[in-house]
Amino acid sequence: MKLFEDFKPTSTKEWEQLILKDLKGGDYEKKLITKTMENINIKPYYRIEDLEGLEYLESSPGEFPFTRGSKTEFNNYEIRQDIFVGGYEEAAEKSIEIISKGVNSIGFIICMKEDISKTGFFSLLKNIDLEKIRINFYSGEHSLITLKYLLDYIEENKLQKNKVKASFSFDPFGFKTISGDFYSKKKSTDIDMLFEMFNLVNENYSEIKILNINGLFYRNAGSSAVQEVAFVLNNVTECLSEMAKRGLKPQMLIKNIMLTLGIGANYFIEIAKIRATRLLFSKTLEMWNNDNTNHSDVFIHSITSGFNKTAYDPFVNVLRATTETMSAIIGGSNSITAKPYDSSYKATDEFSERIARNIPIILKEEAKFDKTIDPSAGSYYIENLTNSIAENALSLFLEIEKEKGYFEALKKGIIQDIINETLLKRENNIALRKEILLGTNQYADASENVLETIDDDIYYKKGIPINDNSDIKPLRFKRGALKFEELRFETEKLAKKPKVFLLTYGNIAMRKARATFATNFFANAGYQIIENTEFSSIEKASEIAIKENADITVICSSDDEYEQIAPTAFEMLKDKTIFVVAGYPKNLIEDFENKGINNFIHVKTNILSTLNSFHSKLK
Repeated sequence: MKLFEDFKPTSTKEWEQLILKDLKGGDYEKKLITKTMENINIKPYYRIEDLEGLEYLESSPGEFPFTRGSKTEFNNYEIRQDIFVGGYEEAAEKSIEIISKGVNSIGFIICMKEDISKTGFFSLLKNIDLEKIRINFYSGEHSLITLKYLLDYIEENKLQKNKVKASFSFDPFGFKTISGDFYSKKKSTDIDMLFEMFNLVNENYSEIKILNINGLFYRNAGSSAVQEVAFVLNNVTECLSEMAKRGLKPQMLIKNIMLTLGIGANYFIEIAKIRATRLLFSKTLEMWNNDNTNHSDVFIHSITSGFNKTAYDPFVNVLRATTETMSAIIGGSNSITAKPYDSSYKATDEFSERIARNIPIILKEEAKFDKTIDPSAGSYYIENLTNSIAENALSLFLEIEKEKGYFEALKKGIIQDIINETLLKRENNIALRKEILLGTNQYADASENVLETIDDDIYYKKGIPINDNSDIKPLRFKRGALKFEELRFETEKLAKKPKVFLLTYGNIAMRKARATFATNFFANAGYQIIENTEFSSIEKASEIAIKENADITVICSSDDEYEQIAPTAFEMLKDKTIFVVAGYPKNLIEDFENKGINNFIHVKTNILSTLNSFHSKLK
């Protein structure tokens, strides 16, 4: 049966006419177009004609420009966990333990050691199969000597050079961006080190990544996805230009480059971002690599972002890391680190590390995410997002290049200003609850106390030495929840938690809705909420509020009833409690303010500044 012959195709014009009719004069742009932090306009729907002109759609996985990734059989990805190397033997034992639990990529953090001995380094690797397990080193200024030890280890153990998998998180300009200094304090020394490292591996070690441009730096400072992609590409171009000046052909270095991306909560944008990064990396490399475009694919490591992680309701971080890991896998990441849920505010433990490790494992072993390459390909929405991110990132990339490249733009403060402007927008959106952090600025547990679990050195990111006298202004890592958490900390320090009395009266639907809103509002400050159902009179309700010794009383009713009951309640309570109206009855505001009623909470309220204002009155 030719079923669909009975259904006539509907043109976009017909759809639009129907939409405009349903809007009844409403503004199409305001009601149906979503503008993202990346300045991308999201349409309410997409159709096949939206794919017209996207040339990269003709490519398959493993083909230039690698939008669909470099994998050609399965969507395999490495599962990575990092280990801080305090003692060599302890770190070696832990690496073997986590390998037995499903990890196949280890990150050794050794940059904080004063020196690295060859004996100690060899002990880290002695029981690890380097042809099956990727070893990644955070070794900072020790990267060159660490690489030499690694090559010695490979030679002494007669391993196959082209099969040993390793990487070094060596990113001179990225480190300068977040610390104010180069690894060795001098740009020339860092670039010379990078040059020597490339020379050591270039001929035979195709699986050892030397240069690792870290986009997580920008993401954890509050950048948008577009800014992260653009600045990563600017950084890559700067490094390749420096290598070209020293005689190394950039196209010969591609196999030894890794990109690290921070994965945030915007599920589809993060998928598209990874695809757009591959596309732009390949296109950018064309200028270095005209005769060999099929070798411009790049290894991408993804890490769950720290910007949206919270100290309150911390198990929600597990859910955030799960959706972020899903985005990373679907986008085609080569390796993934899911950060432990408590890593932003204290030292991680065996439990939190196990939960984090099991996120990508369960997505592979149980959800079978590794079976399909680029499953989002062909989606009208994802393909348009990919193209929009690529176009916007390319535009920003070119702006920075006009400033004579990444380092010059960094010294002028251009990169920092761009990211800080986005950060301020994001912080404002969180304060207005346009961007939700569950458990922090919405649906918070007012009874939760976490202050005693906080490690200040980790919570305030004191682990990264920052040179405040640098010739640049370093980027600072931020978390969207920080200002809300600091308010909660102040509440926890009080001898007695402030009480919020919900004075519910009248219209049942409105009083319930506004009581729920007020509960969520004040729970974000950790205040004690005294809920009520119904009162026989406004006078009786006010008397009970006084008996409860409420610090704040919130009247919850309908706008129509407020005209009579709010002034009555205010007269009884004004000298005994902070009086608040839930809602914003426009027609009554002027009259209420004349009577002294000045506190209103509603959906457009800046919740952070309002709560801070109440808190200062209650101290």
